[in-house]
Amino acid sequence: MATQSEEMLEQNLVQQLKDSLGYEYVDIPDEAALLANLKGQLEKHNGVQLSEGEFAQVLNQLNKGGIFDRAKILRERISYDCDNGDTGYLQLLNLEYWCQNQFQVTRQVSMEGKYANRFDVTLLINGLPLVQIELKRRGGELKEAYNQIDRYKKHSYWASNGLFLYVQLFVISNGVDTKYFANNGSKDFKQTNYWADADNQKITRLDAFATAFLEKCHLSKMVCKYTVLHESSKQLMAMRPYQYHAVEAIIDRVQNSMKNGYIWHTTGSGKTLTSFKASQVLVKLPKVYKVVFVVDRRDLDAQTIQEFEAFQSGCVDSSDNTEILVQQFTDTFRDPGTKEPKDTPLIVTTIQKLNNAIKNPRFQQRMAPLRDKRIVFIFDECHRSQFGETHERIKDFFQKHQLFGFTGTPIFADNANRNEHGLRTTKDLFDQCLHKYVITDAIRDQNVLRFSVEYNKVFRQKLESISDVKVQAINTKEVFESDEWVETVTNYLIEHHDRKTHHRFFSAIFCVSSIPMLIKYFDLLRKKREEGKHDLRIATIFSYGTNEGEEEETGEIADFNIPDEGHVDKHSRSKMDEYIQHYNEQYKTDFSTKDGLKFYNYFLDIGKKLKNREKESFDDRDRIDILLV
Repeated sequence: MATQSEEMLEQNLVQQLKDSLGYEYVDIPDEAALLANLKGQLEKHNGVQLSEGEFAQVLNQLNKGGIFDRAKILRERISYDCDNGDTGYLQLLNLEYWCQNQFQVTRQVSMEGKYANRFDVTLLINGLPLVQIELKRRGGELKEAYNQIDRYKKHSYWASNGLFLYVQLFVISNGVDTKYFANNGSKDFKQTNYWADADNQKITRLDAFATAFLEKCHLSKMVCKYTVLHESSKQLMAMRPYQYHAVEAIIDRVQNSMKNGYIWHTTGSGKTLTSFKASQVLVKLPKVYKVVFVVDRRDLDAQTIQEFEAFQSGCVDSSDNTEILVQQFTDTFRDPGTKEPKDTPLIVTTIQKLNNAIKNPRFQQRMAPLRDKRIVFIFDECHRSQFGETHERIKDFFQKHQLFGFTGTPIFADNANRNEHGLRTTKDLFDQCLHKYVITDAIRDQNVLRFSVEYNKVFRQKLESISDVKVQAINTKEVFESDEWVETVTNYLIEHHDRKTHHRFFSAIFCVSSIPMLIKYFDLLRKKREEGKHDLRIATIFSYGTNEGEEEETGEIADFNIPDEGHVDKHSRSKMDEYIQHYNEQYKTDFSTKDGLKFYNYFLDIGKKLKNREKESFDDRDRIDILLV
């Protein structure tokens, strides 16, 4: 049987798009035809007639900036001076009613820049080329199509009016495997994605992918709603299928019920992007008064705000204290710079401030009118941020609440704690799971690093006869906390660190069982460094309060600050001060436990150094080799 050629794949795909999926086929051999078609489609979409002079203004407006700038232009209305002296406006893309856009398909468009190129299949929305599809013969190497698109970007997308810089999504296929990715600066093939259904079953064959992904309304929704503009990196991000299905499930829940729910997505799978997109969509629903994104510590508060701001600058107003949070809830918040009233439909806050806002008598009168408002709460790492009494207090206060939780590690009956409210499983708190994407899914899809587990046998005993020997369990606590064991493990860390971290390309996190054990390991690692046995940079962070379990029992959650002197383990605190001083010497900083803000900033600085490690601009002087936790 002959291998299906690229030409045949292309013909079959175009036929499917025309006959089964309702695209209009248009013959566009070159840029002149592309411009003529664009004029007609924009006129049709906007119900206007453009003179040549008016269309020339439109082209001038379109031909500005790079890929990210044009993605912004695409999502706005552009203005032009009408021949009669009025100001005209054109909508390039209907973001709200995405099915009402105009859809066309063409093939073999020729563009000439540095070199002449012909593109396989192009999907046009309102006349603009927004999706580019590159094909290889059935079963051929998929990465060839990816590399070909990369060449097109360099050679011809920018040519003349640069309309192909408006491409939002790329699709590559060899008939058997089909993937999509956003038009951004990444040159990593790993950034490509398979599409999948709500059960995470991949859809790889080109014909099935076309039916599921290239269907007009779905494709338009992916461009309009699920392609995210990442402000800090100035790049486009296309949401992965599990992120899409999770957001859709939450939206459906809010639009059609008052029920709660939770999302089980494994750690490292992009929960921040998913929760941001859900929040962004929900705040636009007319029935929703506020969306409140809730985290459980101030360190996460700052980190989450930074991430949300990266997706859309100015989209979040964070609360520094409970008073500001109450102002945001009651629409009395004023911009600190202009002193003008500022609407805050999306709030990022901590569970601590939220608890205080609804419990503290000084805020109750101002918060009372919110009882009957439709407010959607989204909880990050929901099993950590939801304690018994606080959870009940939120439900009792907000009569028209909806609660949605995101977690990578849900709590089930076999690992739940029991209190006066019964078992506290994730389902008890948030009702049913709306979407799952677990670690096995993520490893299979290569969206997270695989586990590499090594076992090291350390106990050996040779017995001539065991017939009369009664073997009892080893006292693991005595063994694992012994000086000999700590010495053995520490030597292993030093010996194998570079191999495990790809020659210090990654930072290592060393998890221990308790603060006393952390102190033993840290002191030994530091001693061996001073002896010249390694040059690893070590750091640590831990809480030194002695009443850490109280919040679990009472539901009262302390904010991130210095414990009062009556509730401090003096030895742990002095060690924390000692380790912070070691950190200050390594990184030329000035942190301390003696000041709540300085201790908080120390915590943030460690997180920043670890997170920025992945950036190309990372300064090696900020490297942390081992973080003990």
